[in-house]
This record gives sequence, structure tokens and C-alpha cells, in this order.
Amino acid sequence: MEVTAKTLDGKEIYKEEKNYHTQATNCLNEKMAYGAQNKSSYVRDTSLQPYQSKDETFEIKLPEGVRTVDVTVEMNYEVQVPDNKVPIHKITKRVTLDR
Repeated sequence: MEVTAKTLDGKEIYKEEKNYHTQATNCLNEKMAYGAQNKSSYVRDTSLQPYQSKDETFEIKLPEGVRTVDVTVEMNYEVQVPDNKVPIHKITKRVTLDR
């Protein structure tokens, strides 16, 4: 997932990328069953589960005088290498501090 924020004149002020991966566990506990160099360690769940929503929070610090930005969130599926991306979903919303 890639999140970007741009000012109204198109200047990019924020960009963050987050990757979700399936876990190499046996599903009986949180110990890694196999993985990089067959290490055994505790794993953090960074996968997206089917039919379940996942909340993420991104804090964007706005430059002085900027009150409105266009935020774009893109979901991509990477096929084996990061350069080989298949777009899944993209949404852009205008976010403002003004009421």
C-alpha cells in the first residue's frame, strides 16, 4: 500500500509505503516454522486476512500555511519482485482542516 499527500499545486509533501506479507508459521502458535535461513523467532502479523477490515493510521505533518491536501491511497499486488506490481485499488480524497 502506498499513501501520498500532495498540496493543491501538486507538490508532494508526504509518501509512505507499507507492505503486507503472509506469515511463515504453522498456525499453532506465533513461532516461525520456516523462513529466512530457517530461523526460529516470534513473528508479527503483517498479512491481510480475507473478509476482514484493517485500520491504519497515517499522520501527515503539513507545511506552514497548507490547510488542504489531496491524499491518494494505492493498493498493489507485487508479483515476486517489487517492480512487477498489479494495481488492485486506488482512491484519492481531498482532506482539509477547514470546516
